[in-house]
Amino acid sequence: MIFLYAEKGDWEMVAKVRKGMRDKGVRKEVGYSWVDNGDADGSLYLHGFSSVEKYSMLNLKSLNPISLVCRSVEKSLDFYQSVLGFFPIRRPGSFDFNGAWLFNCGIGIHRLQSEDPDKMPKKIAQINPKDNHISFQCESMVTVEKNLKEMEIEYVKRRVEEGGIYVDQLFFHDPDATMIEICNCDNLPVIPLAGEPVRPCTCVNCNA
Repeated sequence: MIFLYAEKGDWEMVAKVRKGMRDKGVRKEVGYSWVDNGDADGSLYLHGFSSVEKYSMLNLKSLNPISLVCRSVEKSLDFYQSVLGFFPIRRPGSFDFNGAWLFNCGIGIHRLQSEDPDKMPKKIAQINPKDNHISFQCESMVTVEKNLKEMEIEYVKRRVEEGGIYVDQLFFHDPDATMIEICNCDNLPVIPLAGEPVRPCTCVNCNA
């Protein structure tokens, strides 16, 4: 039922059905099908399957926090506050190591002081959008790009096209060479694959 609503783009009903299932303690039953195991005698065996494997569901609520080691907690705090708009929050007093907690957009970021900062990677000369990165959605890509230019932060610009829908992306590094992406990915609908083959989208290169 959830997948039927999802295919129609009715995300309100998807949320209602999921909430109803949680409230009533309803779980998906495992389905079964006969599968040819390739034996010469043509024998079949019963295979259980589910859209969510039995032991893969951990009942997660959200991604929070993201912990990152940094060369300097002070420089990292300044960047995440002045550039990304995070604000510092209280850490447990029992922590006996240097670090800082920040919060914004419903996400916590923990910065941990490196025990050997000299061995950490310094500024990376090339910005590669295919590297590991943290991605944030924004309200206005135009405003973000304008602010990055004013702050003289080097960035790379990309555009993704899927079915006539365009997603703009801006990639740049924080002081510890962790890549940050700012995008308007919410333009793309979230559609479960539900057994469909993965279709790659088109990436349009838009260098800054």
